[in-house]
Amino acid sequence: MGFDENKETGENSDATDHVHEENSKSDGEPLSRQVSESSVYATEEEEDELGSKIQLGPQCTLKEHLEKDKDDESLRRWKEQLLGSVDVNNVAEILEPEVKITCLSIVSPDRNDIVLPIPENGNPKGLWFTLKEGSHYHLKFTFQVNNNIVSGLKYTNTVWKTGVKVDSSKEMLGTFSPQAEPYTHEMPEETTPSGLFARGTYSARSKFLDDDNKCYLEINYTFDIKKEWA
Repeated sequence: MGFDENKETGENSDATDHVHEENSKSDGEPLSRQVSESSVYATEEEEDELGSKIQLGPQCTLKEHLEKDKDDESLRRWKEQLLGSVDVNNVAEILEPEVKITCLSIVSPDRNDIVLPIPENGNPKGLWFTLKEGSHYHLKFTFQVNNNIVSGLKYTNTVWKTGVKVDSSKEMLGTFSPQAEPYTHEMPEETTPSGLFARGTYSARSKFLDDDNKCYLEINYTFDIKKEWA
């Protein structure tokens, strides 16, 4: 939902940095695995610019992750730290991680958060929300990870106005192990544009993907920028 043309934001978490460092130690095998809309939305070719086409290594279960390079003490300790309190012996032998985005909110100073319900099909009907021009805000979302480690989870967002792309952004969230408690991530603060030409209706597409470009949620929606909050 940003408005700086071709902006890419994000700070990789320590876990993300470490996973790429340790991947190079383990024979080049990473902890992760594999790999008609309306004209107001991007074509698949345009969205390829936001995704990586790197060929990744084979999938592994949590137990297999721990068995790999078990003689490497530093790598073993890091994997145990990443998995935290997960009881590996009681985890199902499932290769695919499950990531569910449970809540999306717009947070702005001196006002209540705008909590956005997420339809099952990912396509909210009608206008999803309204932003005040020239206002400061940031996005906050909560997500659950189950079954297996999700590597390189990222958020991408593209915005159009009257069919013209006005913004494209990406935020790297990191690498996360399955756990009972949900994760929460807050995006950097942004400012909505202001002025006569900034006001109006926008369309957007947001996605949550991993290193393999597996999409866990895609949301196509519209929103307004007005003189005041709705």
